Amino acid sequence: MQQNAADEAAKQRIISHMNKDHHDSIVRYLEYYAKLPSWTAYDGAVADISLDSMTMTCGSRTHRIPFDPPMASYRDARERVVQMDKECLEALGRSDITVKDFVPPTGLYALVFAIIATTFVCYSQRRWFERNGLVEHLLGQKFAAFSWRIQPTVLYGMIAIHGAELAYFIPNYLQRHSVNVRSPLFWKWAFFVFVEGQFAYKRFNDLVQRKIEEKQRQKH
Repeated sequence: MQQNAADEAAKQRIISHMNKDHHDSIVRYLEYYAKLPSWTAYDGAVADISLDSMTMTCGSRTHRIPFDPPMASYRDARERVVQMDKECLEALGRSDITVKDFVPPTGLYALVFAIIATTFVCYSQRRWFERNGLVEHLLGQKFAAFSWRIQPTVLYGMIAIHGAELAYFIPNYLQRHSVNVRSPLFWKWAFFVFVEGQFAYKRFNDLVQRKIEEKQRQKH
């Protein structure tokens, strides 16, 4: 009787810990073992665990993932789920560094963001550069006329270049580091990459490098 109670308490601790602190691992389990797309797997949660399997819910469906071989006791759970996650990372082509943070632009990065964002906004409407328009009154006829000529090239050129940078960033950075498309974090990084391009790349890479160094320190 006491053993049953201890096992049940251990099960609940494992379930609570996984759902609270390891949602990224749960998503990967469902992507790899249950063959679900990441969009769907984002709703996943651990519902139950036994010595021979882990049961997850995702939407209205239940998925049972067997342990091979079965665990000898619930003390083996941490090692087993970590090993399973390593298998998922390798199979899915993901990094063992999961990004869970957003780094906003500050200092020089903030200045660059403001300049590029202002350029996007200012060149989004050609009519602002027309004769007797707002820009002509503020900055003069020559600048307004020049800007009127280059406005389409500037706007569509920026959209094309920054769009290409974002298209590369999503699979090679966000998806590789398990940032799910349904998370607010995904769209924060995507927005700033679209505006800033390589400057946001740099902040993301610096963040990943810090996490790598933290992980290495924990091993010693």
